[in-house]
Amino acid sequence: MKIYLAPMEGLADVHLRQLIAQTGGYDMVFTEFIRVVDQLLPEHVFLRQAPELENQGYTRCRTPVRVQLLGNHPEALASNANRACEMGSHGIDLNFGCPSKTVNASKGGAILLKEPETIYRVVKNVREQMPANQPLSAKMRLGFDDESTMWECAQAISEAGANEIIVHARTRSQGYKPPAYWHKAEDFEQTLQIPLTINGEIWTPDDAKRATTEANCQSLMLGRGAIRNPFLAQEIKNTERTAALWTDIAPLILEFWDSIVGSMSPRYCSGRLKQWLSYLRESYVQAEDLFSVIRKSTEVEDITTLLKREIEEV
Repeated sequence: MKIYLAPMEGLADVHLRQLIAQTGGYDMVFTEFIRVVDQLLPEHVFLRQAPELENQGYTRCRTPVRVQLLGNHPEALASNANRACEMGSHGIDLNFGCPSKTVNASKGGAILLKEPETIYRVVKNVREQMPANQPLSAKMRLGFDDESTMWECAQAISEAGANEIIVHARTRSQGYKPPAYWHKAEDFEQTLQIPLTINGEIWTPDDAKRATTEANCQSLMLGRGAIRNPFLAQEIKNTERTAALWTDIAPLILEFWDSIVGSMSPRYCSGRLKQWLSYLRESYVQAEDLFSVIRKSTEVEDITTLLKREIEEV
């Protein structure tokens, strides 16, 4: 089984990607999307979103990193895909699933599920201009308002030459509301003759088993489930492993804090930490307690003191 870490805009930045990857079990991690309009982007734009490119496209623990691109301009996406691969990205992923109203308003992400012909042109151009030895994946939802174009979009991705299709098993209008409809993609791999990776609402090893069974595939992409439990991929692959305890999670929080304090403006650090704790407290009552302790603090020094006091007692 292959397991990928999803490209989560504003959430799975390089700091959290590195941390989650090091827990083990991930075959590849995907970057937040890089927005392409109509021109070739300078290298510093890629490095801002994917600093791992300076490490030959690997995280610190040598997990491969794949750059995700978002846009609708076939030629511009193709030239930027080439640049990302030259810089070290392990293939390219194209975003046809982002549900953001802002992104969709600029004709990016899930809005393209209304235009299968545009999806075809984008994938075809990128595939033809990318290095032949580099894989191209495309991530889509089941549709925009409904599933009426689902098969047409999936066929466009396959026929245009993508090497893999990743399906978030909800429509754009369904957003992130449970459930995910994994079974809707059950015929993709066999009918389209393209490897399928299923994504959406996978929180536990049992969810992972049901998702791959219902979607009739062997590959998973973990999103918010990995943010809530960084050890989820390891638990899915290692059936003898017990669920991660707070004693496993707490040191990661301190490591994450040290990482962002060393590389991010102090004004953003407290919000970034609280964002992650908001996810962790869905699984760990101790994260709720920790969140309450630091909730009113915004200064780096104060939070550092509080974290060390609380975590060193674990």
